Amino acid sequence: MSESRTDRHFNADEIQIINQAVTMAEELVSNHFKMSASQWLRPKYDVKTLMDLSPEEQVDGPFAQIIRYEGQRKGSTLGSEVYDFYKICLQDPAILKALRSSRELTPLPFGLYIIIHELVHIVRFSKFLQNFHASRGEKLIEEHRVHEITRQILIPIRLPGVDAVIDYYHRWQLPIESLSDQ
Repeated sequence: MSESRTDRHFNADEIQIINQAVTMAEELVSNHFKMSASQWLRPKYDVKTLMDLSPEEQVDGPFAQIIRYEGQRKGSTLGSEVYDFYKICLQDPAILKALRSSRELTPLPFGLYIIIHELVHIVRFSKFLQNFHASRGEKLIEEHRVHEITRQILIPIRLPGVDAVIDYYHRWQLPIESLSDQ
């Protein structure tokens, strides 16, 4: 059975939920890392859904991926003004499939988890706490760390459905050695 366009892309209501999740995630992550508005990464990242992704930014499997680009202010010719620009590429088909296959997951808390998770990665890259081009083993350890930080950020949040999302990611709460067995 082929997927229709509406099965692959977020609809207008789902885009509104993603926008709400982004706003909430930005506040929660900046609070967690004790970052002021001037320290926040507003000009250094963007969140895009499938409609705005190039074919190279689309992947099968994960709910999102981060791509790092080089940014530079318009009119600037100095190499010293080059900065990292991160694009969070949400993978609508994978997210929609997960939501359809689990009655416990609901769009806002699930989107919130995904976006917090990706923002935590970006903060860690930006603060040089993790190398963007890490080895496979380092990436697995980093995923474990970032899932734990995401869980810590979400646990105090009183939003229906958050507990179900935390449970959905339960395998990332296991010791790192047991992740390779999953």
